[in-house]
Amino acid sequence: MKNVCVITGGGSGMGLEAAKFMPKEKIIVLSGRTEKKLEKAVQELTELGYTAYLKTCDTSSRESVRELAEFAASLGEVKNVINSAGLSPAMSDPETILRVNALGTVYINQEFSKVMKAGSVILDVASNSAYVLPKFLINEKTYALAETDENAFVQKLIKKSNMAKGDYQRSGFAYSLSKNFVVWYAKKCAFEFGKKGIRVVSLSPGLIATDMGNLEAKEGSMLIPFTAENRMGKPEELGFALYSVSDERNGYLAGVDVLCDGGSTTNMKEFKKK
Repeated sequence: MKNVCVITGGGSGMGLEAAKFMPKEKIIVLSGRTEKKLEKAVQELTELGYTAYLKTCDTSSRESVRELAEFAASLGEVKNVINSAGLSPAMSDPETILRVNALGTVYINQEFSKVMKAGSVILDVASNSAYVLPKFLINEKTYALAETDENAFVQKLIKKSNMAKGDYQRSGFAYSLSKNFVVWYAKKCAFEFGKKGIRVVSLSPGLIATDMGNLEAKEGSMLIPFTAENRMGKPEELGFALYSVSDERNGYLAGVDVLCDGGSTTNMKEFKKK
């Protein structure tokens, strides 16, 4: 039975770049919302010598995620799941961002853990935006509602997002909350799924020169001077980071967030403030 790697948000950007670092003996399944984009990505991987499939998926729908998990499992043993699907502040409203980024992570982790075996790994992609929230706004009791009362979870976080003034700012607030949740939830799952031998870890990119990153470049450019090399990250750099963190041989890396943002968060918190 062949091993399978599933990448959500794999039609472009860092998700597609991660696929290009995977061993060619693995079957690659790319998922996303836009079939044409996925078709182009699968063709690109096929030309590089990969066996690749596409499966459209809306990660804000548990049923859609369940269908993706079942499809991947029908191809072989699901060994790696890289959940890089998500929406940025410029792309949608607070509720949709929370449902895709936060609840989508719950669905991916829960549904794939049902079809994965010991020695496999789930990598949830968060963001360095997870680190900008004041501590008093982070409530783990609210986060826990994501598994017990989804609507209450979403409404409580929307209420916090509405503290900001302006549509973009409210979406940005919801984005930061959603990604802070991803970091928290990946840690929670690491200890829950670890009993089955499934490793769970998260990775937080900074501002990356992808289509999504370029949408946020105007607002996010303030981060660039804080990076060690004074630049945005390259998609292929994040692709390699995602690949290496999700590689099953990296078996002792679990229950943590890997901050891959060129040093900007560290600089803002520890050096520039002085």
